[in-house]
Amino acid sequence: MTHITILSVTLYLHRSQAHRGVEFHPVVAHFFRFWLWLTTGMVTRQWVAVHRKHHQYSDVEGDPHSPHVFGIWTVFTKGAYLYHLASKDTNMVNKYGVGTPTDWIEHNIYSQHSRLGVTLMGFINLALFGPWGLLILLVQIIWIPLWAAGVINGVAHWVGYRNGETRDRSRNLVPWAFWIGGEELHNNHHLSPASPRLSLHWWEFDEGWLWIKLLSLLGLAKIRAVESV
Repeated sequence: MTHITILSVTLYLHRSQAHRGVEFHPVVAHFFRFWLWLTTGMVTRQWVAVHRKHHQYSDVEGDPHSPHVFGIWTVFTKGAYLYHLASKDTNMVNKYGVGTPTDWIEHNIYSQHSRLGVTLMGFINLALFGPWGLLILLVQIIWIPLWAAGVINGVAHWVGYRNGETRDRSRNLVPWAFWIGGEELHNNHHLSPASPRLSLHWWEFDEGWLWIKLLSLLGLAKIRAVESV
């Protein structure tokens, strides 16, 4: 379940909504939105705005979560809090969050009641697993703050290898990226932000790109231009 959440972040929030590298069928896109509401409470418009601002000011003053601005330990342990602070900047969200969903369900449920989904998930866990459901809920809640906010936003701008020079300090953590859905290839992403494929060499593997290709073959995703080095 946590891996579905990871894929929802990298495929929908990141590659589709933030960078427009791929367009998903409305049914697939709505599944991603629903799942993220149920398991994380993240609002699409806020996430996209924070990420776009990160690219605008990557690793310099103004970056919402750079370890070179706030310190690696702060971003690793408090990355979710830094995201929360940035997401409450209404002017920033309005400026960088354009083009995200504004339909009835987004306005009246997903954004308006962002915490309701996680609460509902808690009750589902308790109903299915009894007291163990609380432990499962805890794992679900900390998964994105740990791996996305801590590891990708922090560690992936601190250590690793680079396939090319960028104006930021992004790094690729490992060449076989599946644990975080492909986001481990972070320097590759900063080299070609609009590309929905994060692998650049034959020996690199991007799990998110595999899912995009499969959905494309099924007619459920439309891929835009893919850049390479």
